[in-house]
Amino acid sequence: MRSRLYPTFKYTVIALWACFVAGPFFWAMTTSFKNANAVQGGPTYLPWAQYEPTLTGWRNIFGGAGGVDVIDPFVNSAIVTIAASAISLALGSLAAYALSRYRFKLGFIKNGDIVFFFVSQRIMPPVVLVIPFFYLLQWGSLLDTIPGLVIVTIALLLPIAVWVMVDFFNGIPREIDEMAMLDGCGPLQTFVRAILPNSLPGLTVAAMFCAVFGWNDFFFAFRLTFTEVQTLPQAVVALNSSIPPWWTLSAAALFGVTPLILLAIWVERYLSKGNLSGAVR
Repeated sequence: MRSRLYPTFKYTVIALWACFVAGPFFWAMTTSFKNANAVQGGPTYLPWAQYEPTLTGWRNIFGGAGGVDVIDPFVNSAIVTIAASAISLALGSLAAYALSRYRFKLGFIKNGDIVFFFVSQRIMPPVVLVIPFFYLLQWGSLLDTIPGLVIVTIALLLPIAVWVMVDFFNGIPREIDEMAMLDGCGPLQTFVRAILPNSLPGLTVAAMFCAVFGWNDFFFAFRLTFTEVQTLPQAVVALNSSIPPWWTLSAAALFGVTPLILLAIWVERYLSKGNLSGAVR
């Protein structure tokens, strides 16, 4: 009896959780194909049966009447996210490898304290950092520019890259480093030729975290840009008003989350840790 109840309970919980996660996406999808009358007429979820689908919301997010053009904000978000994620991943991997393979000590400060310092940058409330960032970008004439946003986003993503990669490098056998050094590789060559090829799962996870946090950032983009630069989260929030156009908001939200979903599907194949099999000779 117990062996039969456990699978039933497990799959029931999984199904309920799947409905909880998919519910908002289903609501947004159906709402994005409605018009004002369908939205204000009460809950309806079945197209053609309960309401007549329309592309009004999707037209609005591409510059239609009553909407906003999301192409330029989309491009800005893509540039900031890709640039900041790539730089954070490169610098974070180097720092993480050094913290994993070498021992640093300055008084009572050791490797673990340095890693915690990186992680602590994500613990601080964003409002604590926005004023220093504002004056720093103002001093460098980088307010309301894409390079300024990239610099700030790197500061936000670098701790994530270090945190993820330190843990992953700690799990890679040191024998790989030793064999590379026996073959004549220096520390940097060992990192590039021996460690990085075996770190694809960790790099993928770190890249995913960086991409998600960089793409979804609203607070710093909102406070550090004004008229020249607008990111996609800002464009979506700009649609909100005293009477929100839910059909347009839903279409914009789906448009904004689609790149992350596609990225997750594409990189899922690299998340297996089986890549280390056979690495040690």
